[in-house]
Formats: sequence, structure tokens, C-alpha cells
Amino acid sequence: MSERPVLLPYADPAFVADPFPLYRQLREDGPVRRVVIAGGLEAWLVTRHEDGLAALSDSRLSSDVRDASDTRLLKQLPDTEREAMLGNMLRSDPPDHTRLRRLVSTAFTAHRVAELGPRIQAVTDRLLDAVVTAGRADLVADFALPLPVTVISELLGVPVDERHEFQHWTDRMIMRGTEPPDPAVVNEAWQHMRAYVTGLIRAKRADPGDDLLSALITARDEEQRLTEDELVAMVFLLLAAGYLTTVNLIGGGIAMLLAHPDQLDLLRSDPGLLPGAIEEFLRYDGPVSPGIARFAREDVQIAGVHIPRGATVLIGSALADRDPERFPDPDRLDIARPDNAHLAFGHGIHYCLGAPLARLEGRIAIGTALRRLPGLTLAVSPAEIPWRPGGLRGPLTLPVTFVPGG
Repeated sequence: MSERPVLLPYADPAFVADPFPLYRQLREDGPVRRVVIAGGLEAWLVTRHEDGLAALSDSRLSSDVRDASDTRLLKQLPDTEREAMLGNMLRSDPPDHTRLRRLVSTAFTAHRVAELGPRIQAVTDRLLDAVVTAGRADLVADFALPLPVTVISELLGVPVDERHEFQHWTDRMIMRGTEPPDPAVVNEAWQHMRAYVTGLIRAKRADPGDDLLSALITARDEEQRLTEDELVAMVFLLLAAGYLTTVNLIGGGIAMLLAHPDQLDLLRSDPGLLPGAIEEFLRYDGPVSPGIARFAREDVQIAGVHIPRGATVLIGSALADRDPERFPDPDRLDIARPDNAHLAFGHGIHYCLGAPLARLEGRIAIGTALRRLPGLTLAVSPAEIPWRPGGLRGPLTLPVTFVPGG
């Protein structure tokens, strides 16, 4: 492919607010496009649903960043925790991935997730109790953000009196804001979190509880167990992959409904549509954009396009999930859409293990907010909502008004 790479302009507020016109153009231009992403990195963007589905199951495309020819990718990881971060399921391939996922699956069961429902509901109600009388709120800072970090804290067994510090360093580790991350701040945060998580693992070994971390410590597959580095990496993965993406699902889902009053009215009139609405939020404007990174182990062909060994391949889930060849009228939000089998959670062996938890949190959070905040409406125009630039997508703030006392 000889075309010059297309810049994804994350410094442009208009693109950050609505990247889909450019995504549509890229998809129409071809099934694979060279693009320049954050930090000047070049990638090959897979734009269509059928090709993206195949690429996510292609063993020639690695999840391990060490297979990338561009060494800047590896240097983006914090120096102090690079090996621990590379030791999680998200960044590993078989056979390591197979072993890790099997071990983690024994602890992260559907039953354990389902048991969290009443507690997620209680946390949701407590957070809304604090805002219902005010008549206005920022539903990111006041609701969508604290809910998932509280759930993850409880899931891991973080003591209540330590959760404020836990969230403080989590926020700095992930760098939630619009400014470019400061490597010194990120490294400091990772060091603090590493020390904290190591101490928590030590405490759970001595006195196990009824929590996921205790279950991970005791999980075994024949004689194999997770090493301490793998346990730390799994906690980091739950934070990075499970925390901010769920914040974005909840905040983004509410933002989509408020920007589409017809869909909000439809959901209010028929709450039974909520599970399908969650899937439509994930398809229409999911929490990962433009997509999922892989690295070519060897020269590969995708949709007839030659991609060299070591290249970064972006499976553009945000583009594929609006592919008109797969979804009729794809640029329309339709919470009653009968078939919205999106790629937001990936596909194949790396399909998101935390997807059931994210869906559960999304259903409880959004359903309860709509029930308890009558007259919910945006306090600004949809165009004024600031969105997170690149990689993980969602509103940074969501100012709303509603009838007090709901």
C-alpha cells in the first residue's frame, strides 16, 4: 500500500468529540489503511467488520508488544513495572495466555460475578443518594467514576479505609485527564501501586477472604499456580482494562441516551430493553477507540493488503462496529436493534474475561440512574461534552440536571 499514512488528529477537539466521520472515510477508502496514532506511531488499521473478526482470531498477530518492530511502544510502559505489565493475559500469547486464562477463569466465575449484583446495586444507590437532592450533578465524577473503582476494590478485597489511597494512585497510574501523561508521575504511581498490591497479596496469603484476589492466590491448574508477578499483573489488568472502560460505558451510555431523546423515551417506557441497549452503546460508541492492537509475527495479508513483520495492526472495532455491510443504518443509535454483535469486547481467545461484570455494572448503573433521576437532561449541549482523546473513549465530564428528590 503506497498511500501516505493518515493522521488520527487526537489534538483536534472536533475529532475527539466525533471521530466517526473520519472513521467512515477510512473504511470507505479501503479495508486496511496506514495511520499515524498517538506519539507519531504508525499502524495498519483494519476498518471492516468481517476482516476485523478474522484478524482477532489470527495467530500470526501477537498480543505481545515485544513482537513490535517499533521499540517506542515498549518504552511507553512504565520502566519500573514493564515486566509485570507484560505478564498479564491481555499482552500474552499461547501457551502463556492459555495457562493464565485457565487459572484466572477458575476464580473469575459467572457465579462470582452474579453474586456481586446486590452489592453493585447498593453502591449505585449510595452514590445517587448523595446527588438526588441537588438537582444537578457531574455523572462522571459523582457516579460513573467512583462506582467501578469501588466494585473493583471490593472484588479484590481492598479494605474500606484504604480505598481512597487505592483510587488516588489508580487515577495517576492510568492518567485519566486530557493532558499528555507525565512519565515521572505515571512511574511514581506504578511504584506505589506495586508496593500496595504486593502487600495486599501478602496479607491475603496469610488471611484469605471471600474475594477475587484470595481466589486467584489459591487458584491452581494441576501443580501450576500464578506467580507473584502474575498476580500483580492481573491486578494491574483489572484496573487498566476493567476500571476505566466501565467508567466510559456508564458515562458514555448515559451521554448517548441524553443526546438521543427518542431512545431515552423508548428505554424509559420499556426498561426490558436495557440489556440490548448496553450492547448498542458498546457498538455505537464503545469505550475503546479506534480499536485493539496486535503485532505481526510475520509478513501477513489482510484483505489482500501486505503487512510487514513487526508492524502494529489496529483492529478498528470502532470502525467495524459501524460497518454498513454488517449493521443496517449503522450511524443510528437503536437500542432495540435486533442484531448488534459488536467487537467492543474483542473476539477469540482474548475475548474480554470481564465482559459479564462490565455488562452487569452498566445495566445496574444506567437503569438505576434513569429510575432515580426524573427529568434527567444535559446541562450543556451534546457538542460541549469533553471526550477522552484516543485509546480509551468516554466523556470526561457529564453535567446534568434533573428533578431533585428522586
